[in-house]
Amino acid sequence: MTRPGSGLPGTVGRRFVDACSLGEALEALRDGGDELTVLAGGTDIMVQYLRGDIRPAGLLHIRRLADLRDQAFEQRTRLGALTTHWQLVTDSRLRRRHPALAEAAATVGGRQTQNVGTVGGNLVNASPAADLVPAMLVGDGTVTLASASATREMPVADFVLGRRRTARRPDELVVGLSFAPLPERAGETYLKVGRRHAMEVAIVGLAARLAFDRDGQVVDARIGLASVGPRPLRAEDAEARLVGSHLDAASVREAGELLTRTSLPIDDARATAAYRRRLLPALLARAVGTCRERALQPGGPTQHAP
Repeated sequence: MTRPGSGLPGTVGRRFVDACSLGEALEALRDGGDELTVLAGGTDIMVQYLRGDIRPAGLLHIRRLADLRDQAFEQRTRLGALTTHWQLVTDSRLRRRHPALAEAAATVGGRQTQNVGTVGGNLVNASPAADLVPAMLVGDGTVTLASASATREMPVADFVLGRRRTARRPDELVVGLSFAPLPERAGETYLKVGRRHAMEVAIVGLAARLAFDRDGQVVDARIGLASVGPRPLRAEDAEARLVGSHLDAASVREAGELLTRTSLPIDDARATAAYRRRLLPALLARAVGTCRERALQPGGPTQHAP
């Protein structure tokens, strides 16, 4: 359904497409994807618009699309792109299978933002400080994109190319994401440093997932970072240093040093690059301790409410 201007301050553009079906949305993108900005919860897009950072020629509203709200809890967890942050925070299945994702969602804005903000929107916004993306990275996240003619999947790690840049083509829509659930003898967490606990862009965000053998040795390590580079990233050198260790002080310290070398932070209004680097070793030490505690507690991993 195409409508004229939306009545927002200034000029949105010539088109406002209020899609009632996935097919209608994909047809709109096929016919004019270069001119349409996708609008779901609007928690990022509308702020950018009102600040004058973007001036979309048209908007494609997808909030009505029930197809993008589906969830499946199988070998991998599959979430429709319109899954909200509040669902991540409150759904016991999601908290149990993906504690870091739930904890990250709990730090995104306040309750109002969490009720309307979506996992797809947080990813597509492609902010270097996106809270959910480090948790997506440690959960082996993949993103599903659909166009009127085809569907494809790609790793979240390859989807975000830089600040506000993604691998999405103009005729494509992010329709869902999938993640590997937390395995046995594994723990994960998300830690965020900001001026306040929530409603603040992260100065540094760190997600970690560690898996252990029966003797408490790390057999797999995944660390995701936000706000320390042009896009969220995996810290592969630090991960490799932790694998094979029992998280002794030397291993954790050296992994923290590798984190500071991996990071490429900048000075901005929230913090200096030097301050961000100083935070990383302490955040890592706290995160790996939490992962070990959760993974090796009696009964194995349980749900961890944010």
